[in-house]
Amino acid sequence: MSSEGAIRIGLLSDTHGKLRPEVFERLAGVLRILHAGDVGGEHILLELETIAPVTAVYGNTDGWQLRRRLPQTARVEEAGRRLVVTHGDAIGSPTPAKLAAAYPEADVVVYGHTHQARVERVGRTLVVNPGAAGPARFKLVPSVAILTLSLAGESVEIMDL
Repeated sequence: MSSEGAIRIGLLSDTHGKLRPEVFERLAGVLRILHAGDVGGEHILLELETIAPVTAVYGNTDGWQLRRRLPQTARVEEAGRRLVVTHGDAIGSPTPAKLAAAYPEADVVVYGHTHQARVERVGRTLVVNPGAAGPARFKLVPSVAILTLSLAGESVEIMDL
């Protein structure tokens, strides 16, 4: 943890091969980045790694090259919290309730697939969809999120791109 007692983790999903310049501004200074799938190419991961180390999973539109390199689900520990990263498509239409039930060990679940930014606590689990950071689709504004972990708990800020 930083001297302020909090760490910041960048969250994004559904880049679909497009990395907007605003992502670099919004995620500057994060400890790590979690990408919840539909990456769209290895070049996206390489560019994100210029900001911070990246943990990514593949999504339903990612090709075999990424599927060979990335897991379907990733588990990381940070600041004493168990974080699970998944695209969400493996459970059908992902909802916070379904994801919390699928990963009962998680303190935080990060997912994508729906392109809709959402933050919801289900029991003790914080479930976060940072929205889609890539091409604008479904009349939704592209977005990313910052997850802050501190002694006081977890908080999320969704930021439009």
